[in-house]
Amino acid sequence: MVERSRKPSAIPVSPLAPAPQVSISDDNSRVIATLPSGERVEVLLYGATVISWKSANGTENLFLSDKAHLDGSKAVRGGIPVVFPVFGPPNHDHGTGNLSQHGFARTSRWEYLGKTSSESSTSPNNGGDSSVKLDFGLSDGIISDDARNAWQYQFGITYSITLTTEELETSLQVRNTSEKPWEFQILFHTYLKVDDVSKVTVTGLEQTPYLDKVSVGDKTASGKPITISEETDRVYRQAQETLTVSEKGETRFQITRDMLHDVVVWNPWKQKANTMSDFGPEDGYKQMICVEAGYVKQWLTLEPGDTWEGGQRIKAL
Repeated sequence: MVERSRKPSAIPVSPLAPAPQVSISDDNSRVIATLPSGERVEVLLYGATVISWKSANGTENLFLSDKAHLDGSKAVRGGIPVVFPVFGPPNHDHGTGNLSQHGFARTSRWEYLGKTSSESSTSPNNGGDSSVKLDFGLSDGIISDDARNAWQYQFGITYSITLTTEELETSLQVRNTSEKPWEFQILFHTYLKVDDVSKVTVTGLEQTPYLDKVSVGDKTASGKPITISEETDRVYRQAQETLTVSEKGETRFQITRDMLHDVVVWNPWKQKANTMSDFGPEDGYKQMICVEAGYVKQWLTLEPGDTWEGGQRIKAL
């Protein structure tokens, strides 16, 4: 056999970049996703409720009551509950009138539909995939008999939760699969975690009139950033697209909304928090502020076969 003087060199093989890790808990109750850079999100299948979102340095960005029910016996106090198809106590003259407060999405078990990761960069310094998307589904076929009897419409919802190195994005696709139109409201009941709510300001709503649900009345725009020093429950209509939550003068969160025209700002303060059996610790109201993106002042109408889409992006700084 003739031996070649020059053998072909081996083809170099680049090592695979790290990929996001997605796991399901042993009791099949939650889905956890972690990026190679350390960011982490945890979603309870009950309500498809995001109960934890951590930055790469381990900082928790969402408030979760230490008395929250995570066993499916009650809506979760904290994280990001999904409100659908009604916000607040229902109007008994409306199609949602037989539902409980905030509807059934947050108290239904959702299906986990799977994950999608972003493609890795070809840069040699790339740390791996930079995002992961988790999809969850809810439809009239899997909600409880009580919910189905109270709201007798056919629907399908796909809920996508996307974790990146800087942001958490939550988006919903709502489909009318029935033969008649129906109305709904929708909201992400986001509990943001802060160190001291008395040092927090929310900017971007200064020129927006609002409904004050504590003093019960419509208010004109204040012209000032929002601060929290007492029970606060306000619904802002047609707010600007991006809001900023700062603490001690430094930006902590930026919230950008898509097709969600309204914003609810809520903090129960001490007296009301003490009436909630699932709220803790006792001074936990100091460590949270709800800035909730939604469509709640009016009703959205969805025609048969149509789909509505909307969502929010929260950037942690």
